[in-house]
Amino acid sequence: MPAPAFLLPSHPLDPRRIDPQFVREARLLRDLGGEHHLVDHDALLAGDARAAVDRVPAGRGPFWYRGWMLPSDRYAAFAAALAERGGHLLTSPPGYASAHELPGWYGVFEGATPQSVWLPLAGAGSGSGAAGGGGDASGGADGSGGADGAGIAPPGPERLAAAVARLGGRGPAIVKDYVKSRRDEWGEACFVPELADLPAVARVVARFVELQGSYLAGGVVLRRFEEFTRVVWDADRTTSGGPGRGRAQDPGLPDDGRGGRRRAVESRVWWLDGEPVLVGPHPDLPGCPSAPDLSGVRPPVRTLGCRFVTTDLAERADGSGWRVVEVGDGQVSELPRGIDPSRLLIALLAA
Repeated sequence: MPAPAFLLPSHPLDPRRIDPQFVREARLLRDLGGEHHLVDHDALLAGDARAAVDRVPAGRGPFWYRGWMLPSDRYAAFAAALAERGGHLLTSPPGYASAHELPGWYGVFEGATPQSVWLPLAGAGSGSGAAGGGGDASGGADGSGGADGAGIAPPGPERLAAAVARLGGRGPAIVKDYVKSRRDEWGEACFVPELADLPAVARVVARFVELQGSYLAGGVVLRRFEEFTRVVWDADRTTSGGPGRGRAQDPGLPDDGRGGRRRAVESRVWWLDGEPVLVGPHPDLPGCPSAPDLSGVRPPVRTLGCRFVTTDLAERADGSGWRVVEVGDGQVSELPRGIDPSRLLIALLAA
């Protein structure tokens, strides 16, 4: 089989140029003897996958995609459009969804990641549709609140109360969708100090759904808040001082008294075929490396069975171990500034 080629997003204003975010990777690929072609990310999002791959030569591949996130249904259309041209993506649409969306990977990582429950929402963007494990299969068919500006109704009080009960009924939690949180609106649309305060849970969830709007992926997730090792996260995304101990599952826990914010010290690990090929800091804290213990992560990564994934890991504040904060598809996971991805690209070219 020929070496994989890479598909990179084109510049939004000039389809013949590479999106500036991926120029460095393209240069490294060229230096390594790799091949890349351009796809139109905006056309993929708009649902015109055939136009998006118009500049990809027919009969080429296999392909790795390295680009911006795509909803799972758009990724499936992307794969289908390439197949019409005789090419295929090395990450299948089901594999992409499994790594990209929490309901796809949570059951495999349960026990190694904070406890979670999720509520599918009618009208939300591409989601797994699954309600196994911590899910609620009602999909908003009943008991939903009034729709927000995007036409998506937040879960109603009965569904929220049932979800809170499945999460234990008490303690702090965060709110997110199947893919993203709104951690920059920490107190407004992300963090719930006490699950037993159901009106507060409803306010945070409703505000989250409103702010996500048409970008809301799949549904709402309630996720146990855990205390992780932290640093102060300044406005320019540099760290001040050494790692401390405290609560910081996401940036946004205000306030260190000097204008900084507390942020969990996370590591991002890139896995290919069940083996770690690159370990670095999280892109939000590129100057804050850590050395995660991967012994408890390798087995679930292999069980998940997705070829190219990332795991974001954080150490518990009491030093009792490392936890999986997020899992992602490696094709759409950001590289931190200052890290050399050559080893990763070499492994992908050889896959």
